[in-house]
Amino acid sequence: MNPDIILPPQVAWASGAFANGPLIRKATRVGDLTGVFSDTLAWQQRDPNDIVYSVEMLDSPAQAGALYVGVTHLNAGKIGDEFYMTRGHFHKQREQGEVYFGLSGEGLLLLQTEQGEARLERVAPGSVHIIPPFTAHRLINTGTETLSSLAVWPTVAGHDYAALAGGFALRVFASADGWEVGNG
Repeated sequence: MNPDIILPPQVAWASGAFANGPLIRKATRVGDLTGVFSDTLAWQQRDPNDIVYSVEMLDSPAQAGALYVGVTHLNAGKIGDEFYMTRGHFHKQREQGEVYFGLSGEGLLLLQTEQGEARLERVAPGSVHIIPPFTAHRLINTGTETLSSLAVWPTVAGHDYAALAGGFALRVFASADGWEVGNG
């Protein structure tokens, strides 16, 4: 007797496209990102329906030990001189970590502790990023094409956006040399 062989969900590593799985999709638009970009006037002048990033993730049960797997597709663009970025968050359950894998495009991962200590890591195809517990994180697209990153995190982690209402300690702006870092 041959056992049934199940075809699990698959991801195309070059594009981050999922197949064969129950997907949850969401898009975050310019209008959803109130207070995220430093140039409020430039933000107000943009079409609020323009998509900044989208997320596709495999549906998983929200229970201890279960994991989400998702891909963020962060479009190239700027608001004023500041590159497109994700909203960024801590986990509600701060002790939960996360792992990012760079798939395509180029950019930065901004990491910040609860004490406000911040650092940047380059994101590129093949890069692996271990996001420690108690650390907020945000993707920033410094390139000219979509930045796609696969993430794995506990389903019980949750998102805490309110803890970053004042923003991150660092911001990344376009410059003649590509990009530069400024204070948040």
